Amino acid sequence: MSRSPRHPPAERASQAGAVPGLPAVVLATLAVLVTAADTYVVVLALPDILTGVGVSLDELQRATPIVGGFLLGYTATLPLLGRLADLRGRVPVLIGCLLLFAVGSLLTATADSLGPAVLGRGLQGIGAGGLVPATLALVADRWPPERRSVPLGVVGAVQEGGAVLGPLAGAAVLAVADWRAIFWLNLLLGLGLAVGVVATGRVRRPDPVGLGLAVVAALALGLQLAEPAQLAEDVTLGLLYVPVAEPLEWTTPLLLVGAVATLALVARSLSTPDGAVLPLRGVRRLATEVDLLGSALVVVALGSLVWAFAAADTSRQVVAHGPVLLPVAVAAAVVFIWHERRTPRPVLPLHALRPVGAWGALLVNLLVGVALVAALVDIPLFARSTTTPGDQLGAALVLLRLLIAVPIGAVAGGWLCRVVAPRLVAAAGMALAAAAFVAMARWDADSLDGGWSTVVLLAAGLGFGLAIAPVNAVLLAVTESEVHGSASALAVVARTVGMLTGLSLLTAVALRRFNAEIAAAGSPLELCPRTPSDCAPYDAAVDSAILTQLHTVFVGAAVAAALAALAALVLLRSGRTTAVGR
Repeated sequence: MSRSPRHPPAERASQAGAVPGLPAVVLATLAVLVTAADTYVVVLALPDILTGVGVSLDELQRATPIVGGFLLGYTATLPLLGRLADLRGRVPVLIGCLLLFAVGSLLTATADSLGPAVLGRGLQGIGAGGLVPATLALVADRWPPERRSVPLGVVGAVQEGGAVLGPLAGAAVLAVADWRAIFWLNLLLGLGLAVGVVATGRVRRPDPVGLGLAVVAALALGLQLAEPAQLAEDVTLGLLYVPVAEPLEWTTPLLLVGAVATLALVARSLSTPDGAVLPLRGVRRLATEVDLLGSALVVVALGSLVWAFAAADTSRQVVAHGPVLLPVAVAAAVVFIWHERRTPRPVLPLHALRPVGAWGALLVNLLVGVALVAALVDIPLFARSTTTPGDQLGAALVLLRLLIAVPIGAVAGGWLCRVVAPRLVAAAGMALAAAAFVAMARWDADSLDGGWSTVVLLAAGLGFGLAIAPVNAVLLAVTESEVHGSASALAVVARTVGMLTGLSLLTAVALRRFNAEIAAAGSPLELCPRTPSDCAPYDAAVDSAILTQLHTVFVGAAVAAALAALAALVLLRSGRTTAVGR
């Protein structure tokens, strides 16, 4: 297939046989694992993080920006980062995202108030979000359609494996250190992986002078933010933290050295034609290639939508600030679509999504997200409400039975796509998940004590895993290589939006069922007028209402999974002469 001169260098290199080697793909996949695990590690450490940044545990509503900031950065910038991966190559985006993740980890590790922690988590989210589409596109560059289903399954398995590894790693770190150690470890991993991708990604060797200036600037900033006691309290070295101009806190020697090194780095990068550490010489040209207005509109649309659902108190509302955020999201989305159809260089090439398989893959991912979030949230709730009351670890171990099967299913799904049509593999996987949710909807208070519950949980995880590789394989097969980054980004966005909307909608419906049962049961004063504070009939009614609430969520998840299976069966068609995965 011929390529026009405006196609990204990485794509031209790919055609010439200089696509990044297997080590770069492995490192990119490990980066996906690290960032996926980080999401679950932070959930485990959230109470300690809040205390560390000055938020008391009775103000848990203030934790929303820490969780929502990561999710906002992860989702809202995905289309732009996916497009940059198409325009400037997969490897530069991978390196940039890893460095952003490292900077965000540094800010979070050194945060002593809520603001820096939220900023750090937001930068971590942007970096983590951009890694997934760039890695999927890198896989598509390296393997032809008939051979890429297994590698896509491996990437999906590693991404889902973060859900298993994250809590275990978090528990291990918290057992020997405080919560800040998690982010210091993230910083080291992010920098190490970035260096590895530079070494294996077949990029130009960086300018040594510029690299030295970057190291000096980063070291000065890191020491200033970390302010280790061994330095700050030393009689001599502590002068590095004393402002030169006393009223101005930003005039410490460390910050001044960092500022001078940064300015020198900018000047060096502007004057270096090849191998510049900061690719500033091409920024103006890149600005003409990237649809800045479209990028801003999609950030506003996705950001408003994400925040509306992420900040919602699901016990009493479906969305937060709905009268403001939802109209803003809709208006921005309408203007975005209108603009994208008219601009010559769209940030999201909508024409590439015209094949049925493309928008079918996005629809399947959306429905998978709705079903998956029910498992992640309500299976632990079921465990805590029945067999492990108040036991957070025990509830997590119950969920682990499902999560451990997802990576296995992802690899198996990739292999099956070599011998079976991808739409059949994805449909079978989601049908299996739907059947598992139907079984969960019949659980009683003692169901988790038996072995059958483990079979059901493993089946659900296996079903979710089986759908990962086929969906991505079809999406990348029906779109051109020039838009693989954008297409992969949209796939991640679809699943994230599905999880957010599914959590709010299913919870709202389930709470209505709960409240209706409680109202029908009557108050403790009516049931036990003599001992209302110790009323067994009322307690039994509450337990029954809780089971009804959870069963309602499982039924909703079963419906979503069944619709995903149907959509996969009907819509996941390659539409090309070359078979996908066969």
